[in-house]
Amino acid sequence: MNQATLHQLKVFEAAARHGSFTRAAEELFLTQPTVSMQIKQLTKSVGLPLFEQVGKRLYLTEAGRELFATCRQIFETISQFEMKVADLKGLKRGQLRLAVITTAKYFIPRLLGPFCQLYPGIDIALQVTNHEGILERMAANLDDLYIMSQVPEHLDVSYQAFLSNPLVVLAPINHPLAGEKNIPIQRLSEEPFIMREPGSGTRRAVQKLFDEHGVTVKVKLELGSNEAIKHAIAGGLGISVLSRHTLVENKDLTVLDVENFPILRNWYMVYPTGKQLSIVARTYFEYLLESAKQYSAQTVDFSYAVVNESEVKAEV
Repeated sequence: MNQATLHQLKVFEAAARHGSFTRAAEELFLTQPTVSMQIKQLTKSVGLPLFEQVGKRLYLTEAGRELFATCRQIFETISQFEMKVADLKGLKRGQLRLAVITTAKYFIPRLLGPFCQLYPGIDIALQVTNHEGILERMAANLDDLYIMSQVPEHLDVSYQAFLSNPLVVLAPINHPLAGEKNIPIQRLSEEPFIMREPGSGTRRAVQKLFDEHGVTVKVKLELGSNEAIKHAIAGGLGISVLSRHTLVENKDLTVLDVENFPILRNWYMVYPTGKQLSIVARTYFEYLLESAKQYSAQTVDFSYAVVNESEVKAEV
């Protein structure tokens, strides 16, 4: 490995990540022959094959998998060093890798905008996925911070609640129950219901409440998108339970006053315990705690108190 260059490692990492020389060339703005040549030289330096081709697909060999993991460590270390040097110079530069649960897309961009203006040298890589997708990314250590509404119980993580996330019953604006007070929760069993897809944190929270009260709803639709569910509700296909945050600027829906609702939950910043947060990640962590307070004050409808403060476990 004495003759391996950093450029060769970058080319290899991109090819391994994509499983394709062509896509690696597109990402790095290189020609495919250049990528092939760099991989060939790196393979010669290692002394073992790094890829094997089965049909039209590329797969990593055992040596390739080891080198891929090593590349990730090397690039992470270099990134940390560059951010520390920038911090010593009084600058905040680098990249923030943020993964957020689907519903968080309704407010996270509002909190990212001012942060980007405050630190123009920081690039944001934002991934939006469901609860299962977040867990997969966390297990692979792909991001700096994770924004979730449910802290994973089976993983050793540090977390901090920063904003309330009340789940409410939504119905069309002209629904017969609109305007009624203290609707019995059992009444929901008479309505066609629209559920989030299996694996959704919202669905688990709703199902837990229904199970506790012996409520069985008639699930008419399962949809994997909050926007799709809102359109289905507005179209008269049924009612649903979603985060209050999804109601921003929506005049076609109303919140039903149902017993045991809202389901009080929080938004959390989460990361694996023991993970050393970069300077950029720590800066955003602290920024989000403060800006979330201002966001809550500005959005009065969402200003429920953060619950379970005693369960907060953070090590920044």
